[in-house]
Amino acid sequence: MPATYEPIATQTLASTATLITFSSIPATYTDLRLVVNYFSSNSQTYLNLRINSNSNVGGIYSDTYMRGIGSAAQSSRQTSVTEFAPLGYYGATSTVPAVSTLDFFSYAGSTNKTLLWSEANDLNGTGQVYAVVGLWSSTAVINSLYLRAGNWPFGIGTTVTLYGIKNA
Repeated sequence: MPATYEPIATQTLASTATLITFSSIPATYTDLRLVVNYFSSNSQTYLNLRINSNSNVGGIYSDTYMRGIGSAAQSSRQTSVTEFAPLGYYGATSTVPAVSTLDFFSYAGSTNKTLLWSEANDLNGTGQVYAVVGLWSSTAVINSLYLRAGNWPFGIGTTVTLYGIKNA
């Protein structure tokens, strides 16, 4: 990573888990980057995200996404949902990981927060790429992140690193 990236915390799963949490995130950086290399504990799972609370807070997330899988393309938009949970993507299997990068811009600022999320994986020879632009309609400082597994828990070996970006 460039010199402006500073690792804040890393978690590597030694057992399966349905939730991965980063809390007490310091407000001393300009932006955050979360890098997730995840597996499913069974068949297939995907990544969902909540900010600052693991409770089911309604209506403060919205996103627009584009997905390419094989030769097909798809796009859609969601508004007033309870978490970032992109539609239509396949995520990881127990043997094929998915890699996600989530960038949180001006996370300590006093305006609504924006997110750029990209993910890629190989689905048995048919690759998939996914891009999401998200809006968290809150002016609060982001101080915790909750990554929730979809269909099945995250698998052993899943690794998540949170970086703070200085002077971005």
